[in-house]
Amino acid sequence: MGSVFKKLPANKHNIDLGLLFAVTLCASISSILIWSIVKSGISENEGVGDSYWQTQLISMGLGIVAEYIISCIDYRKLVKIWWLFVPITLVLVALPFTPLGYQREGADDQGWIRVFGVSMQPSEVMKIAFILTFSYHLSRDEEDMNKPLHMLLLLIHGAVPIGIVALQGDYGTAIVFAAIFSFMLVSAKISWKYLVAAPFAAAAVVAVMWFNFLSSFHKQRILILFHPGTDPENIEYQQDLALAAIKSGGIFGKGIFDGKKDYIYVPELHNDFIFAHVGQVFGFIGSVGIIIVLAYIVLKIFADSRITRDRLGRFICMGAFGLFFTHCLMNIGMALKVAPVIGIPLPFLSGGGTAMLSMYAVIGLVISTYSHRAVAYNVFYDEDEE
Repeated sequence: MGSVFKKLPANKHNIDLGLLFAVTLCASISSILIWSIVKSGISENEGVGDSYWQTQLISMGLGIVAEYIISCIDYRKLVKIWWLFVPITLVLVALPFTPLGYQREGADDQGWIRVFGVSMQPSEVMKIAFILTFSYHLSRDEEDMNKPLHMLLLLIHGAVPIGIVALQGDYGTAIVFAAIFSFMLVSAKISWKYLVAAPFAAAAVVAVMWFNFLSSFHKQRILILFHPGTDPENIEYQQDLALAAIKSGGIFGKGIFDGKKDYIYVPELHNDFIFAHVGQVFGFIGSVGIIIVLAYIVLKIFADSRITRDRLGRFICMGAFGLFFTHCLMNIGMALKVAPVIGIPLPFLSGGGTAMLSMYAVIGLVISTYSHRAVAYNVFYDEDEE
């Protein structure tokens, strides 16, 4: 094996600068948005103070460092230490079931832990681990994946994280894992027979969840989308406030630096409903601009999946694509009242240190596949391995 740091990908053509710039732009805007929420005092009843935007800035800085370090590591070497990060991840996701776990205010699930005063959501770490391990599993088993036993093992691999977060009551994250799993599986050499059977299997799973696991509250969140204004418990009030906030911004928005205090309050405005704040401070033009940047990130990841040097890199990119696509679609859909409230953040924009760090880490994986297309720029590269 050659030296550990054989050669950094210093050539700008081997770093996806466009992708890196887009995610950092969103993260920077996020800090500004949360700063405006704090300074306006609109969410002070939720305890949203200066520490929130400061945490966002720190998380962005740490995320950029993590992204760079991960991007410099050959992804082929990274997946081979699954025996190290998988046990750590499993321990972390088990902690919410212990006294260390708690239900964050405003959330429906007990998927958080607090250690030495620091809060984190272990499922964010599990997203990274799952993308790596499932990519490795697919790359090793793609030729035989359509054999029943091999497909069963792949399904079990995908069911584990989905089941864990569902047991925590975090159905939104369970949907995200299901989407990651689906996009990665379809990008492999899966037989058309499984594709035909998939909708029926999905319908069966949904039926089982609906009649055996979902509470009446969760069911109502879904049903109200088809019958707006008929909710006696006013479950839809959060989405109604979000729509009002977006509409109040008009074409150009109310502004973010002029000291205006007439923002419309929306529960979780700094987090899951950050897009509502985008609408009221930046208006229609700014909202479309944010959507364009997010669309660029998602499509750029998909484009990178087409130019990787091997199947492993392609699966990693497709896992990242599934992650960001689902988060963006569901989060913005919540704010626009076309998707149920399931509590997942908008990538690089919603408040939350764990989410910011994990998103940057996933971008680091994508950039690793991009920068290690050429052997000459591999880091942690074995000269004898091809």
